[in-house]
Amino acid sequence: MASSLLDLAGRNALVTGASSGLGRHFARTLADHGATVALVARREDALGELAAEIAGAGGEAVVIPADISEAASIDACVETAISTLGRLDILVNNAGVATTGAALEYSEADWDQVINTNLKGAWLVAQATARAMVARENGGSIINVASILGLGGLAGVPAYTASKGGLISLTRALAVEWARHDIRVNALAPGYIETDLNREFLAGPAGEKLKKRIPQRRFGQPGDLDGPLLLLASDASAHMTGCVLTIDGGHAAGL
Repeated sequence: MASSLLDLAGRNALVTGASSGLGRHFARTLADHGATVALVARREDALGELAAEIAGAGGEAVVIPADISEAASIDACVETAISTLGRLDILVNNAGVATTGAALEYSEADWDQVINTNLKGAWLVAQATARAMVARENGGSIINVASILGLGGLAGVPAYTASKGGLISLTRALAVEWARHDIRVNALAPGYIETDLNREFLAGPAGEKLKKRIPQRRFGQPGDLDGPLLLLASDASAHMTGCVLTIDGGHAAGL
């Protein structure tokens, strides 16, 4: 049983990028703690499977296919969530992509794809959700999923690093502006978290080399993000806004 401070019963959450990886885990965690979750991503089949899992565990979820890189799709997504659930209390802005390449050869198309999803898309989802919160005067919590790469540079991922650094700055700007509406805006900055998408890389020679730079000498697991996520989603963080929580085993501190 979740403690009352972290109880999300009666609250509605929207999670972008919910079809796989951390987004899928975030949705399950919120549902396990009582929230009804709107699952948003492009892959409707994967969202349906997740919704069935949540229902099987006693939770509630609705499926809303959307492309976070397109403004019209975002507006329709939030409108559907509001019409279905009545209001939104929590947003987890998780959808993201990454492309690799040396900065001198990096294409404009690759740059636009990453920035349009990770930064512009996150901004538009936050704006649409905040407008709905303001209209209903219910306030809420917006959680932007950034990265420790938004706190420092890394070769080979120029657009990703820029997008996450921009998302951290956007988090602080929106926190200042929307506090008057009782909307809290915070960010998670995970380090290297093991998922199906990167498990093979992290288990290889490059991963072993990377692990040596992490003070805890291990990669994170999705469950390591549960506490920070629930803190920001719940009343436990009622006086926190504009914060960036780093979850990386000490990696950023040692850089």
